[in-house]
Amino acid sequence: MEISKTKKLWILFYTTALISASTNGGWAIVAAMKEKFCKKYNWLSEEEMMDYMSIAQASPGPIAINTSVLVGYRLNGIIGAFVTLLGTVSPPLIIMSIVTVFYNLIAGNVYVSYFMQGMQAGVAALLASVTIDLFMNVAKKKSIFYYALMVIAFVYNWFFDYSIFYLAVFCAIAGIVKVVLLTKKVEGK
Repeated sequence: MEISKTKKLWILFYTTALISASTNGGWAIVAAMKEKFCKKYNWLSEEEMMDYMSIAQASPGPIAINTSVLVGYRLNGIIGAFVTLLGTVSPPLIIMSIVTVFYNLIAGNVYVSYFMQGMQAGVAALLASVTIDLFMNVAKKKSIFYYALMVIAFVYNWFFDYSIFYLAVFCAIAGIVKVVLLTKKVEGK
């Protein structure tokens, strides 16, 4: 049974909005989209969905949004891409707007303040864990180049009040120069 273009757009919006509202993002949304669009509606083959998931993963940005845009585009062109994008981002946007309004109303509450301080401690522990893992990866390479970049990045970030963008550009250029020099060294042998 063929459905109208308008009804298909509504189903695209409703389905992506419902999935986005009921999952916590990332691969959970993609798996739910696969279930709906491949199995329930039979609009895509599983192979097509896997291809879109691969493209979405390789593209910059959140995988859930990338996948929904690709699926929407495949099913209804530019309008379908826009509708699925709107369906995917609307629930988190609405939820965060409501949370912000209520947070501003209760921010002065002492218990909320304690909770937020506890959250900061959790985030600090998480950041420390990530930093240690990154350091361990650098230590495995046993290269003075990586140690030097790590020290430069730390000093830059701790002592200077400049955008982190410049540090990222510096590190990218340093990495490119290292690769070029290593390539020339290998070709010279």
